[in-house]
Amino acid sequence: MSNESKHDPLHDSAAGEAPDSKASVNASTERTIRVAAMARVEGEGGITIVVRDGKVEDAQLRIFEPPRFFESFLRGRSLLEVPDITARICGICPVAYQMSSCHAIEKLLGMNVPAPIKSLRRLLYCGEWIESHVLHFAFLHAPDFFGYESAIAMAQAKPEFAAIVRSALAVKKAGNSIVETLGGREVHPINVRVGGFYKLPSRADLAALAERLERVRDVARDLVRWTAKLDFPDYEYDYEYVALSHPVEYPMNEGRLVSSKGLNIDMAEYPDHFEERHVPHSNALQSLKKGSGAFFTGPLARWNMNRDRATVDARVLGGELGISWPCDNPFVSIVARAIEVFHAVDLAIRLIREYEPPERAFEPVEFRAGSGAWITEAPRGILYHRYEADDKGAVVAATIIAPTSQNQRQIEEDLIRFAPTILDIPQAEAEWKCEQVVRNYDPCISCATHFLTLNIVNK
Repeated sequence: MSNESKHDPLHDSAAGEAPDSKASVNASTERTIRVAAMARVEGEGGITIVVRDGKVEDAQLRIFEPPRFFESFLRGRSLLEVPDITARICGICPVAYQMSSCHAIEKLLGMNVPAPIKSLRRLLYCGEWIESHVLHFAFLHAPDFFGYESAIAMAQAKPEFAAIVRSALAVKKAGNSIVETLGGREVHPINVRVGGFYKLPSRADLAALAERLERVRDVARDLVRWTAKLDFPDYEYDYEYVALSHPVEYPMNEGRLVSSKGLNIDMAEYPDHFEERHVPHSNALQSLKKGSGAFFTGPLARWNMNRDRATVDARVLGGELGISWPCDNPFVSIVARAIEVFHAVDLAIRLIREYEPPERAFEPVEFRAGSGAWITEAPRGILYHRYEADDKGAVVAATIIAPTSQNQRQIEEDLIRFAPTILDIPQAEAEWKCEQVVRNYDPCISCATHFLTLNIVNK
């Protein structure tokens, strides 16, 4: 696929402040390529790629942002406080942390919430998928394909890009509205609790949401078609995709954990098949699948394995794009994200139309000692929570494994395989391409956008 309007990130002045293009290719055995600051990722980290004798020996995704110890300071807190505390882990995907924590705690307490509450939770999750995915594919990832240093630079360069940015903002705002209406505010929602919600939305509130979503539905569809026309690097690999799978629903809050290589387990069995390891170059633990290593989670994994359970119109749209699914090109993840935005808009409209209010906003809580684990599908992939509590409802232990931790090793392996294709090209272009490899996964290193540094060292 190609796009005639693509700009050269090294030589096109309209592309804004692209990486330094003055460095030339060093053909000697010793070469160091550094990116002093890479924006458009959430958090602080770095990359080091080591090349010896012209071959890539290792690649490290260095996460040096200080650990924040959420699992430690949850100990001793009431189970009822957990959803509000864990939501502060991330300002971009707080709903994911609330949903995983609520489900895990309800599992611990033996609670069952009624179908209307489950529908509202899916609706709230739709809002987060919309706002998070649009932020990534339109504002953080799309500039890579046109050689611009930001979405603002894109919008300033051409009217057609400005129109894309305006369209993306309109869709994102619709997602924000869902989170605000159900969650109480757009960032770090405060209306979610164990057993349900503190307050139910009114029919008038939901009707207003449906009208807004209807207005952006076709806009979201057009954004999908736009992403499918991007110029993707020729790169594929036989990944092991991991995602939830539900018999009839596109995965979000419920299901079994499956992989493209045959895994099919209950959520509670996660520790039996996956493990976390500390590596010296990262303050985030890396997750590995026991016996096989790296795995791939997120929108591309979900769409590859569950597209037949998306809304009818989302399935039709995905089949019209000229992309063969399942797709093993990680650069096409931008299209999977865009499709999930359309799916979430379409699903949200349906959920509102079918909604019947529950008898009460939340189910009563009765504390008991025990443990409970759950997985939900955050925008970036599976999010695992496990809690142990005493009979007073105080947390004894907590385990939280974020999607980026689970994708870390896969990102490093992508860099190892991709780096040989850029060792003989100019420095700035090589840096640009390696940055995009990382952005394929929309890594959420923390809840704020900081910088990521790339070093390629020849020894």
